[in-house]
Amino acid sequence: MAITRDFLIWLSTKPSLTRPIARTGMRLGFARRFIAGETLEEALRVAADLNARGMLVVMNQLGEHVHSREEAEGSYATYERILREMAARKIAGTITIKPTQLGLEFAPDLCRDLTCRLAAQAQALGNMVEIDMEHSAISGVTVDLFEHVRNAYPNVALAVQSYLRRTQSDLKRLEPFHPKIRLVKGAYNEPPEVAFQEKREVDQSYANLLDTLFANGFFPAVATHDEALLDHARTLARERGLRPDQWEVQMLLGVRRDLQEKLVRDGVQMRVYVTFGTEWVPYFMRRLAERPANVGFVVRSLLKGR
Repeated sequence: MAITRDFLIWLSTKPSLTRPIARTGMRLGFARRFIAGETLEEALRVAADLNARGMLVVMNQLGEHVHSREEAEGSYATYERILREMAARKIAGTITIKPTQLGLEFAPDLCRDLTCRLAAQAQALGNMVEIDMEHSAISGVTVDLFEHVRNAYPNVALAVQSYLRRTQSDLKRLEPFHPKIRLVKGAYNEPPEVAFQEKREVDQSYANLLDTLFANGFFPAVATHDEALLDHARTLARERGLRPDQWEVQMLLGVRRDLQEKLVRDGVQMRVYVTFGTEWVPYFMRRLAERPANVGFVVRSLLKGR
């Protein structure tokens, strides 16, 4: 299983090998299990449908590692448009950005400026901006980015990863802000000195970080499909006497839809991560890596489409 996961994550970085999937995924339909579509309009329709079923959304344009100011500003313009369209259509949701989409790796000052501008735009519309956590080489500067923006705008949230060894100390640093924190497990290949390697270690770290989030004034966004960890979060929420609007569960589009609907019925605030765009294959491959059983579904779809 670990070999399959590592292979899929490696494959996500090899566009020359994944072009057949990119060419056929949307046409055959299997990619739409995890991706709302290639256009914003498609994503907004999915978001509206989720709202109608009692779920909030967090929207993300797929794509990473831009290489020019023009590309970074193009990403900014798309996110600004998402905010405006969500407000106009009264869609209950937020946006989440990848710092590398806004130039973090080659122009950190530009990234800070664009992120602040998005936070200001979101604030004017009564919305907020979440910041994704990407690979470990930029985790430190991502926390720096969040802190910089959060000093000026309270409507900013951050994702952290339970498999990174540094995350507990990052939360200690951010505790004075009492921010919204989305806790995920992590979906990149990282070395042992940086990240826990065994599932039991990652899960234990996740549980420990949940304890920190619920006990220290954060707004916990529990981003997992692991029912044992979700039960732990619900127990913590009850023990702390938190209202449903003081914490939430986040899940990926197309993953455990049955559980998403059950949580809504149980009165839990449920938010679905809705992605769209033409650069969807790396994200899609990482989702397969998290659940390799879905590989058979993809292979069957490809064979049918030949």
